[in-house]
Amino acid sequence: MEDQRNNLCFACSPFNPIGFHLEFELQDKVCRAFFTAGENHQGWNGLMHGGLVSTLLDEAMGQLLWRQNKIAVTAEIKIGFSLPVPIGEKLLVEAWETENSRRLYKLSAAITLLNGKQAVTAEGKFLPAKLQ
Repeated sequence: MEDQRNNLCFACSPFNPIGFHLEFELQDKVCRAFFTAGENHQGWNGLMHGGLVSTLLDEAMGQLLWRQNKIAVTAEIKIGFSLPVPIGEKLLVEAWETENSRRLYKLSAAITLLNGKQAVTAEGKFLPAKLQ
């Protein structure tokens, strides 16, 4: 069994009692997960907190790299909020690579609502890293 002490990622670990518990899949070079925010994730009443929304996008981009055996850390993220993200609605979180080199990975991500509208988009830059 996996050592829980070394796997407490807030976004993806099943062992973190307050985490998102995201389960990503990589298909056709796109990393996807579904997430439904609860009341404990809200900022304004009925809406997901913007910082937690940003966490979803950061994790999606990081997972895309991880699932391609690319170890990297976030260097920069630009987030664009088009629509509020509601509590209690199933969200589609996706990430894909737009450009890469040995020194920098560039990715994009989006959160799509059930009605098919993109609520939030992100552009990220990630630096290759070595795990210690």
